[in-house]
Amino acid sequence: MSGRLVGIGVGPGDPELLTLKAVRRLGEADVVVTLAAAGRPSRARAVAAAHLTVQARELHVPLAMGPDRTAVDAAYDRLAVAVGDELAAGAVVAVLCEGDPLLFGTFVHLLDRLGDDAPVEVVPGIPSALAAAAAERWPLAVGGEGVAVLPATMGPARLHAALAVARSAAILKLGARVAEVRRLLDELGLLDGARLVVELGGSDERRLPLAAWREPRAPYFSLVLTRGLGPRDDG
Repeated sequence: MSGRLVGIGVGPGDPELLTLKAVRRLGEADVVVTLAAAGRPSRARAVAAAHLTVQARELHVPLAMGPDRTAVDAAYDRLAVAVGDELAAGAVVAVLCEGDPLLFGTFVHLLDRLGDDAPVEVVPGIPSALAAAAAERWPLAVGGEGVAVLPATMGPARLHAALAVARSAAILKLGARVAEVRRLLDELGLLDGARLVVELGGSDERRLPLAAWREPRAPYFSLVLTRGLGPRDDG
């Protein structure tokens, strides 16, 4: 293939947190790919909108999100074919990703399918965990302490095991798991002080104690900052 595939991390939601390289690569793109759950607009596109050029063609791909991996994999297979055709024609194809392309990013699925067939560049973005820590003035790690970035979807048992060795943690992908995470942190004596950050960088941003959240669900783009049970190191 003569084209180039570029995964661009747009950061957590604040357009001012795009990197200079991300903006430059957007200006060089022939095709800009955005992805979102079916029926929803692309959050990554909204973040990067001011830097999209009129020359670039846009390809928006609705994805079937959920436990049916067959449907999800089929959607990525179709996307890989479409992107592969663009690369074969010599296009520079930029794929926009919330946060960082390689940290729970949708770009990983394209990389798995096309990474051996075309030149690939990854432009890192600021992960939501780091941006949330900055907004909350939350030190993530000092000295020999451990910090964990964990998906709520890994379940209470595995979360418990990870929190046992980490001094600090960010728990992502809350959604319907927010009450489950709240219960776990309460059982571990970690609920007091845990912070919930919702829609960071967007117009609906909220930051509040996790203990104050009473709804059964949280927006998908929410995370919890919590202390873990691991040892403290003041060195």
